[in-house]
Amino acid sequence: MNPLDVIHKYYPEDNELRRILLTHSRSVADKALDIARRHPELGLDQDFLYEGAMVHDIGIFLTDADGICCFGDKPYICHGYLGADLMRAEGFPRHALVCERHTGAGLSLQQILAQHLPVPHREMVPVSLEEQVICFADKFYSKTRLTEEKSVAKARKSLEKYGAEGLQRFDRWCKLFL
Repeated sequence: MNPLDVIHKYYPEDNELRRILLTHSRSVADKALDIARRHPELGLDQDFLYEGAMVHDIGIFLTDADGICCFGDKPYICHGYLGADLMRAEGFPRHALVCERHTGAGLSLQQILAQHLPVPHREMVPVSLEEQVICFADKFYSKTRLTEEKSVAKARKSLEKYGAEGLQRFDRWCKLFL
């Protein structure tokens, strides 16, 4: 799978949104691959880490997030499952799981119901180690400050809105991946 081919299919114009997506995705991919190199004992699939990190946000163009040039009609929190739908349609079910499960530190069905989130009612928590690494790496980069890597404290703070469950998952990942 060539993730750039898929990205260019959905982001054909050389514009600010594609630049934001590519810059952010490359930062996430680089961090995920760095984790894999520093932790060979985890036996991570580096090709899949790269591919998954590059397409994890493929669904953002379908959402409404003016600050990052997204002018779709869905709330931004929906970009994960919307991207998963795109990846399934492309024939990449494993990559679809990365898209669907990377929001926050993953969203449990309990969180989705308790917070009345506008996403499908199903478990959306990273399962495979590769899914977890990509989700973790994503927490260190925003799409509004593309050149900055967040500190662990700032990355953790960005998860507070999702509740204690996500923070606990992030803390476990810090011990495992840093």
